Amino acid sequence: MAIGLALLVSADPVTIQQFSLALQELSISSDVCQEVPAAVGRLNGQKFDAVIVDLQLGEQSGLILDEVHLSPANRTAVTFAISGSHAEGAVFRKRSEFVFERPLSAKSIRSTLNPAYGLILRERRRYFRCPISIPVLLLRQAQPEVHSKSVNISEGGMALSTSVSLSAGEKIQVQFTLPDHEVPFLAESDVCWGKPGQLGIRFLALSQEHKSVLQTWLSQKLEDALPESVAGKFRKTEEPISPSEDKEPDQN
Repeated sequence: MAIGLALLVSADPVTIQQFSLALQELSISSDVCQEVPAAVGRLNGQKFDAVIVDLQLGEQSGLILDEVHLSPANRTAVTFAISGSHAEGAVFRKRSEFVFERPLSAKSIRSTLNPAYGLILRERRRYFRCPISIPVLLLRQAQPEVHSKSVNISEGGMALSTSVSLSAGEKIQVQFTLPDHEVPFLAESDVCWGKPGQLGIRFLALSQEHKSVLQTWLSQKLEDALPESVAGKFRKTEEPISPSEDKEPDQN
């Protein structure tokens, strides 16, 4: 199982091969894009945990880094620039969090990727959706309660299987109990999307205690699904996210 997904934007076959192998060692899948317009399109339609941009693509490569910060789904993705010179790296350092300096080697790529790995893991955990089927009770003011089943759950919300249709934006309370936990969760929520037989629920307010329990539970489920070599790195880099670091979740 891949720990995350990186958008790799480069037109150089050697660079693509070097980074694809380095990312694979860390169980990160790479989505390779060789043209700037196509890369911008990917950012508008898919969630990435990291974005790596080769500055040899020219001035337009900066547009990709700008688009990352403007993208609702990718604005917190970890960003990297592959520089051709120190001057070039200095110009784009403000737009990216990390810079790879040419000439590139497997060792130099690892030396930059490894310090960033914890950030990529944390980004992945924020959006990790754990498949799970548990009873979920939807409570609405002055309306009958709705019984449903979860499809998956993340830090920011859950997808539900239900025969009842609710309107997007409708405010509800969601009650559920995680496996191996006795105390039920109660979250102020709203409906963020709906389709026949399914609803997407976004948590608006969850107690700090329940938020911490959910984060720990999801971290364990993510770790359980990883190869041991990657799980070890996950354990070393993982640390609780403070309330100030929480961000608006994407749709489940």
